[in-house]
Amino acid sequence: MKQILIFFAWLWLLVPVLVGAQQVRVLSDGIEFRGDLGSTQRKTVILQNETSQIKTYLLKNLRGNIGSSQKVRICIGDQCYDPKRDLAKIKLTLAPGELLTDLYLDFDMGIVETRGSFDLSFVNENNLKDLFVVEARYAVNDPAIKVNEFDYKDIVLSDVYPNPSVRTAQFDYNFKNQSVKARITINSFIGNPIANYELDPERNSLAINVSDFNPGIYFYTLFLDNKNIVTKKLVVKK
Repeated sequence: MKQILIFFAWLWLLVPVLVGAQQVRVLSDGIEFRGDLGSTQRKTVILQNETSQIKTYLLKNLRGNIGSSQKVRICIGDQCYDPKRDLAKIKLTLAPGELLTDLYLDFDMGIVETRGSFDLSFVNENNLKDLFVVEARYAVNDPAIKVNEFDYKDIVLSDVYPNPSVRTAQFDYNFKNQSVKARITINSFIGNPIANYELDPERNSLAINVSDFNPGIYFYTLFLDNKNIVTKKLVVKK
């Protein structure tokens, strides 16, 4: 009898945890906007209501370091909103088990070369503990600097390979301007710095040991004379 009472006591304590658990899952893995100055991109945000109840969520806030010349819009079907101005108007209703595919993010790259990240927090209108977050990153490039996908003004740099990487990730490169200072930085998905590598003009490849990295998505950035040139994705697996 005592053991039964203990079991129900633990079950009672677990109820708030279960109620507050996330009930809508974000299926879009690592939303990334990468393009040239003045361009606009649209990405789909896919959501899954994993419950047997109708769920309605309101946009709680937009957090991040979006530049003054960049702009993000949230579109539900054909209706688009400015999350800074139309916060109270942005509402999502998902039927039981529904897979929502008509939610989009439009991102205006603006007129300034930069990069950053932001996230959108949605909260259940009837339960503040029930929420989900949509995370996104962006990198804005100056097309005047880039000749093509790999050939830049001062350096030719390959994409990282293999990608995904398990033990070692490698870059091949060739300096066209020996006086330029080139480096590659690696950041976590949320922007935390992981590593920094100077490129040696006397060599033509850089091998990185990723065996100590946690599995997941990373972003590497090429800097020339401390100027952000391009940002791309690196996936690490075990």
